[in-house]
Order: sequence, then C-alpha cells, then structure tokens
Amino acid sequence: MSRVKISVIGAGSAAFSLKLVRDLCLAHSLRGSTVSFMDIDEDRLNAVYSLCKRYVEEVGADLKIEKTLNRRESLRDADFVVNTALAAGHDRLREGWRVARSLGYRFGGSFHVMHDEAFWINFYQFRFFESILEDMLDLCPDAWYVQLANPVLAGVTYLSRKYPEAKIVGLCHGFMGVYHLAEALGLDPGHLDFEAIGLNHFVWLTSFRYRGEDAYPLLDTWSEE
Repeated sequence: MSRVKISVIGAGSAAFSLKLVRDLCLAHSLRGSTVSFMDIDEDRLNAVYSLCKRYVEEVGADLKIEKTLNRRESLRDADFVVNTALAAGHDRLREGWRVARSLGYRFGGSFHVMHDEAFWINFYQFRFFESILEDMLDLCPDAWYVQLANPVLAGVTYLSRKYPEAKIVGLCHGFMGVYHLAEALGLDPGHLDFEAIGLNHFVWLTSFRYRGEDAYPLLDTWSEE
C-alpha cells in the first residue's frame, strides 16, 4: 500500500482538482495516499475539498483528502507537488488582454509559446514558482515539482537553471491531440501506444502504434482519402 503525499498548490479549480482525484482513485499503486489541497481562496478551497472528499467516499477509494490555507503545511513531507496556481490573478490577466485588443492584437500573449500566455504576468509567476521551490527544498527536498501553471516552458527552464538540485518536470495537455486522431481513425484508445515530445504546446507525434503495429499508414490513408 502506497503512502505517497501529493500537495496541490492552487487547488481551488474544481474542474482540475476533481479530475486529478478521479485519476488517483483509479491508480491502484496510489492506494493509501494523501492529497493535500492548498489555496489562498478559502471559499473555493472548501468547495473543492467537499466535492472531492464526497467523490472519494462514494467510489470507496482508499485516498485521504486534506485541505489547508498554509502552503508550508501542505508541502511538509510531500512526495509530489503539483502547481496549478495563477499568482497574478485573473483580473490582471483579463486587463492585459483588453489592452492588447485595444492595440489591435488578437491575442495578448507570447504566440510562440501559447496564444493566451500573458507575458505581463510572468514576473508574478516566476516569483511565485521560486517561492514554492525554496519551500520545497526546505520541507520536502526529495519531492518532484510538477508544473502545470503557465508559463510552463519558460518556468521550467528558469527553475531548472536556478535550482539544479530540484526534481522538476513540466506538463501540458498538448499530447491529448492523439486521441482526436484515434477517434477519426476509429481506433480504440485503450490499444494505443504513442510518444509525443516537444516544448509546451508545440509537440510532435514521434511514435504512433496500434495493437503493437505502426499506425502511421492508417493515418496516411485517412489523410489521402
């Protein structure tokens, strides 16, 4: 039985946190684990905690759900730290988009990385990322830092250079496009084996196999016909 502790920083997103808990409930290797939800918005934190705790209880999963407003408390003895937080807040994000549109820009962000990744909030994000890493090195130095908060590519690059002793990985959802391909081809996603590599939202499908066989010919035929 696993005794892993997963700290989720910025857990106030019901959509993300519930999906994460659902996946953890399906992971038999993580039975007995603890998920520590942390957010500075108490109302959102309480709502997410109640929703996820009820879900765990109803499916009968062996998963302990905790909540706290104190980040260091959440990080203490963690094995994995998942950062989903937007430190600058959505008000700054929306205001930046408004200014960009007023100047004739369709997107307010750095288009080479992500169409809506707003570079004007990156100062706040980088400062926040650093504070998490420094707390981790103090409280859970062997834990993996998993960054989902934007800017993923720039953030992971910066943190890896400044904190080479830390275990850092960045994740984005770009790879999931392979499942749209599978649907178009009429393939059962349960029998897919693929590799998608790249930087943030620029990813390449370098291996695409179905039931152990190369599936690129299927894709080529579909594209032609």
